[in-house]
Amino acid sequence: MPLIFDPQRLPVLAVDDHLPAVPIDRLSPPALRERFAKPRVWSPELIAERALGKRAPAHASVLVPLLDRDGGLTVLLTQRADHLSDHPGQISFPGGRAEPHDLSPVETALREAEEEIGLAAHHVEVLGCLPTYTTVTSFIVTPVVGIVQPDFSLRLDPSEVSGVFEVPLDFLMAPAHHRRHAVGEGDEAREFFSMPWSSQHPDGAPRTRFIWGATAAMLRNLYRFLSA
Repeated sequence: MPLIFDPQRLPVLAVDDHLPAVPIDRLSPPALRERFAKPRVWSPELIAERALGKRAPAHASVLVPLLDRDGGLTVLLTQRADHLSDHPGQISFPGGRAEPHDLSPVETALREAEEEIGLAAHHVEVLGCLPTYTTVTSFIVTPVVGIVQPDFSLRLDPSEVSGVFEVPLDFLMAPAHHRRHAVGEGDEAREFFSMPWSSQHPDGAPRTRFIWGATAAMLRNLYRFLSA
């Protein structure tokens, strides 16, 4: 679905720098394994967006890949291809629609990750799932969180993905980097988060990846899960 507004041009209404970051000792692979094995009581902050159009709801899954790097865990994100009909050009997790032969949301996420970016399922240690999140395009998305060992290789499908990049998990789990926006007015107003990540092009020029919408919402729920 093409965008009807440019989210990067909307004003920042607030930054959640009053909230504490997830302590760094909770962001190691052993700590994450323990948290998913013995989750605390918590509630997702964001569960659904107002649907645009009359598409029938469909189930989907995404993989939230946590790459086990020497400097700490990073989150692997994709840039969706510009020609896609749903969310073209946006930052997302690898994933997609569930197929009838998928036995579970986890199987959907792993299959889609392998199809989109060539990440083989045997490289992924699945930790667990976060609550579903329903997008404006009526996809009921299950986020599947997994740790990826560093000996993987990728093979991008250009029909789905134009590129991939990594963001440190501790950056995304610090609400000082969570910005609030809104589009529309009155009863039609829609609020959303953004988490812009500044990096560099290979030629050294600055570049900002604008993480927002459903991807930012699911990361915000991960923050709530880990900070509980």
